[in-house]
Amino acid sequence: MTKRRLSNQQQARISERHQRELVSGNEAGGARESSDGVSGERCNGRIVSHLGQQLLVETLEAGSSSGTSVRCFQRANLPALVTGDLVVWEAGDNDTGVITAVAERKSVFGRPAFSGNFKPMAANIDRVLLVIAPLPEPFPNLIDRYLVAIETLQLQAVLVLNKSDLHAEIANQRLDKLLSLYEGLGYETHRVSTVDNAGIAPLLASLSGLTTVIVGQSGVGKSSLINSFGVNNDAAVGSLSTAGPKGTHTTTTARLFHLPDCDLIDSPGIRELSLGHIDASAVFAGFREFRQFEGQCKFRDCSHQTEPDCALNKALAAGAISPQRVDSYFQILQSLDNAGR
Repeated sequence: MTKRRLSNQQQARISERHQRELVSGNEAGGARESSDGVSGERCNGRIVSHLGQQLLVETLEAGSSSGTSVRCFQRANLPALVTGDLVVWEAGDNDTGVITAVAERKSVFGRPAFSGNFKPMAANIDRVLLVIAPLPEPFPNLIDRYLVAIETLQLQAVLVLNKSDLHAEIANQRLDKLLSLYEGLGYETHRVSTVDNAGIAPLLASLSGLTTVIVGQSGVGKSSLINSFGVNNDAAVGSLSTAGPKGTHTTTTARLFHLPDCDLIDSPGIRELSLGHIDASAVFAGFREFRQFEGQCKFRDCSHQTEPDCALNKALAAGAISPQRVDSYFQILQSLDNAGR
């Protein structure tokens, strides 16, 4: 086993959260079962990271070993496992272990793989923290792609403008207008700086008692943000690429961190986000302000472009929805059409 140990406060909170997960799973319909028949009550570990062909599993049993971590292999009959999965593991040879079963996930976040299939990245999460920054420049369409993906998975999205100190230096009012747009749609937003810790305390307080996955474009400072929460600089920090303000990948695999009041999962940064795993109707529903107009167009197969009596176009003309968001919606649809060719 590794030497990594958690404080008594962290161990107690993890144990309490694990019990709440089991109770909620039972109340929702009995013990949670996975495809191979294991119930959540049997789980004695949680995956905290991938280590090549191995998985780092945090032990959940009560006792002196609780909170320690062990490198495990998984049995070949199990599906691909991700950070946050609750598992059953057994001790193996040479201080390693073997994962024998996995419990049903209460939630999952992921993105399409190169094959177009959905690729899970983190499991059993409560909310998704979408981080943007003045540099690399945030594009509204990329933000909307993330939000559509999050809405489709029925997860709660929170937008965070990091590097707000840099934002002040470049005096970019466009970012304030951008955040105001999403605030008007009901999304929780935060403005923070890891340089002077501005806004960090309110953001951290909003995550209390939850498991949150942090996502965003490469170079927006996700690892710096995690370190500002007090994770003892465990998260590696990189800098913007000298070849251009696109950012560098400092996180290569999702990893779970424990804080006194919450859990955080850092995820690899990406520069583009495909939505090839969902269809046009799911994209429409992913724009939360469009949902009230679903089924109100004159034609059932309305494309919301030139058809008469289109509810979406009427709302746009009345100023009830943002032209920017409508343009983004059609950009996503066009990308789906191009991917299908």
